Amino acid sequence: MIWLLFAFLSASLLGFYDVFKKRSLSGNAVIPVLFLNTLFCSFIFLPLLPGIPFGGWQVQKYVVLKSLIVLSSWVFGYVGMKHLPLTLVGPINATRPVMVLLGALLVFGERLNVYQWIGVIFAVVSFFLLGRSGKKEGIYFSHNKWVTCVVLAALLGAVSALYDKFLMAPVENGGVGMDRMTVQSYYNFYQCAIMGVILLILWMPKRKESTPFHWDWCIPLISIFLSAADFVYFYALSLDGAMVSIVSMVRRSSVIVSFLVGAFLFREKNLASKAFDLAMVLIGMVFLFIGSL
Repeated sequence: MIWLLFAFLSASLLGFYDVFKKRSLSGNAVIPVLFLNTLFCSFIFLPLLPGIPFGGWQVQKYVVLKSLIVLSSWVFGYVGMKHLPLTLVGPINATRPVMVLLGALLVFGERLNVYQWIGVIFAVVSFFLLGRSGKKEGIYFSHNKWVTCVVLAALLGAVSALYDKFLMAPVENGGVGMDRMTVQSYYNFYQCAIMGVILLILWMPKRKESTPFHWDWCIPLISIFLSAADFVYFYALSLDGAMVSIVSMVRRSSVIVSFLVGAFLFREKNLASKAFDLAMVLIGMVFLFIGSL
């Protein structure tokens, strides 16, 4: 039960992370914002490195792959979020637990009880209803490249969630048995290095031909809230009995926070129909909680 409470805390932090990300990307260049995010995340974990096991290449090769998966998801997600309403991006991202659930059933053999399945059904239906609400704003999933970017980001995010479980599962259970802080700390540094190369090679030479970069104080807040959300998330997965499918599902309830901010701060449209869909998300989360007691 404790791991589920931490999953809800991670979801709340992740919701504010999405809000600050949307605010930072408004009229701004994507690549430097993403680079600064990875840079600030690296600074946050730098003081912790002396006490975190390195493990050599046999360990770090798994972390490098984690970095590539997450960074690919971020690139697609940042680009899509810049051009879509926050109240639409959240629901698309909320389909990620469905992908994780299917992967967890196939790869890890996880099983859900009746209450948890009811929660999943409510969540899945609500996610599709929220996606359908986007059509009222003239955004059609089938031929919108920004929607495609967000969907790809969600798919890669689901792959990352399953990979996390593999990394931290005990060796006797078929996992790598890695320390959660090793994963969270070092993958930030690898991402920063990769984004630094992308910034210098792809963005700098053509920066005057694309959207200019401007500083926004929400940019460091992206890193702070993301690091906190990921720290709590990894801790939840490391606890006994933690189920990756449920943790990932609850984590996507961050859409509640982003929805409220999108409604009251960004004043986005079609809030009445989306509010009903959001209520279904809340009902689904309640069933997930009851089923995990």
